[in-house]
Amino acid sequence: MNDVRDVTATVMPWFPRPTTLMWNRLEGRPRARDFHRALKAEIRDPLWLLTRQWQTGEFIAEDAGSPIIAKVAYTTDQLTDVKGAKGPQQPFTLDLPLEAATEALPAPFGPRGRADDGALRLSLGRRWQKMVRDAGHDGLMDQFFSLYPFVPVDPDAEGDRAIAAHAGAFQFYEAVAGRAVDGGAIWAHLADGGDAANGISSSPPVLSEIAALGGHFLEFVRAQFVLPSDEIETWKPRHLEYGVEVGATDRPTSGALSAPEYRGGRLDWFHFDAAPAEATPLADGERPVHGAVVTSFIPAEIEFDGMPNTRHWTFEEGLVNFGDIRPDTTDIAKLLLIEFGLIYANDWFLLPITAPIGSLTRIEGLTVTNVFGERFLIDPAVSDGSPSDRWQMFRLSDKGRTDDRLFLPPAAPTGLESAPVEAVALVRDEVANMVWGVEKTVQMADGRPRPGREVGHELRVAYEAQLPSVASPPTIENEAKVKYTLQTSVGEHWIPFVPVHMENDNREIQLQRAAMPRLLPGDMTPLPVEPRTRLLREGLDFASPAPYFIAEEEVERAGTVVETRWQRCRWLDGRVVLWLSHQRKTGRGEAASGLAFDVLDPKPKPGPPADP
Repeated sequence: MNDVRDVTATVMPWFPRPTTLMWNRLEGRPRARDFHRALKAEIRDPLWLLTRQWQTGEFIAEDAGSPIIAKVAYTTDQLTDVKGAKGPQQPFTLDLPLEAATEALPAPFGPRGRADDGALRLSLGRRWQKMVRDAGHDGLMDQFFSLYPFVPVDPDAEGDRAIAAHAGAFQFYEAVAGRAVDGGAIWAHLADGGDAANGISSSPPVLSEIAALGGHFLEFVRAQFVLPSDEIETWKPRHLEYGVEVGATDRPTSGALSAPEYRGGRLDWFHFDAAPAEATPLADGERPVHGAVVTSFIPAEIEFDGMPNTRHWTFEEGLVNFGDIRPDTTDIAKLLLIEFGLIYANDWFLLPITAPIGSLTRIEGLTVTNVFGERFLIDPAVSDGSPSDRWQMFRLSDKGRTDDRLFLPPAAPTGLESAPVEAVALVRDEVANMVWGVEKTVQMADGRPRPGREVGHELRVAYEAQLPSVASPPTIENEAKVKYTLQTSVGEHWIPFVPVHMENDNREIQLQRAAMPRLLPGDMTPLPVEPRTRLLREGLDFASPAPYFIAEEEVERAGTVVETRWQRCRWLDGRVVLWLSHQRKTGRGEAASGLAFDVLDPKPKPGPPADP
């Protein structure tokens, strides 16, 4: 064994030593107080830079000049009419956003009576009370209480069972019955052409004032909520989507743009297609004169954050990392984006044109003058050849008609939307071989949305509590090892849709709303379970109930979800616009209801006797 006397010299070379590195940035450091020479960025060997430019081909360029001034001529056509999925054409105005005019659903405070939004009806009733009292007719309020009352709920009545089964809705009606005016009933009476003074006992001058207040009340409601027009019906219950068509009077004929499959949300230009016009061509004397607008301006280069700069000694901020873009071999869009940003970014110029909303704009001509005084007529980048040669970024799709104009729809800006008031999921159940409409969210009679599972369970418990107590039949013991079940049950928020043949067709099918029986212990006459949401109650609230059909192809394999929401935004004049609309989204896949027939289950084995 060797004697190591210098341990540090022997051991330390085998271990890495900590090292501190210092980085120094290369920058100009003037040695004088004058920065004039330092800012020149002088080059010691300019010939070397010239040769490098020659090697890289920078001297191979076109003898072209930069644009210095441009002149453009364009025409603009305003929208003149609007047409829903049903009904005739109506004049189009800019009083409302196109979404509000398209999506607005019927008022949720009158048509269905007590099943509608009770809180909203109470709010309208308080508004009516304030209007009457401000007019000095407080003594007439007792008559309005008796004419438009909140009727109390009777828990034993079959028609009130759907309200009395839920504590919140029942307590609401107990609190307002006899103490408030039903504003929804007043609105329904006035909207049908009734007089606010009907049924009121007073002098003729007072009755005239009450009748005038009724007109003011209607104006107030229509100013607060966007109510759909009877002439324009856009929602298509069979296809669970909206359908709208707008038209703009062009010089030769009347053109049309169609959005037949709009699912709600935010309406934009790409929802519309160029469709054949149904209107007849206008005569020469009826055609509006379209004068082309000619404007001149200086073209400006397109810029974006982090754009590579082509000038010497000018550095970009580096906000765009083109090296981090990893396109696939089939990702043409990303490849074009990189090519535009790195090579051709400084070859694009911006020519601003101010176009009004609700219009169609066509460029009639564009001329550009460069710094050498040369003037060029710029032709369109697309041709009238095959459809692949006529592609444009904002071009409307051709559906029976070609329209190369730029459409600027009168769409609402970004607004507010509520949580779903109602939500229905249409799902496929492959085990039961059926389609179900699952009521995920249900609006109660007091206006609050609640989960459909809880609502269905509470209603079933209420029905079970009303059953008379009967003695249970004696249990017959046998030696069978299985138990037979005729039919299993599903939640009351699951509404079935069964396939039926379409009329005069033996192959095509459609989905018809059906009903599950409410199977209660000891009840030999089960009643059908009715849906609670407005979407699935289509046709049930008519004087003569009608069946409801959904096109079979509208329920995808992943399912579809339709939500009802309040939409709110500000329009051009600063006015608040509020409307109720449907929004359709893709579902989350198939579902299993648990419905089965003729089920044999193993009989559970008897357990040990319980302790005394």
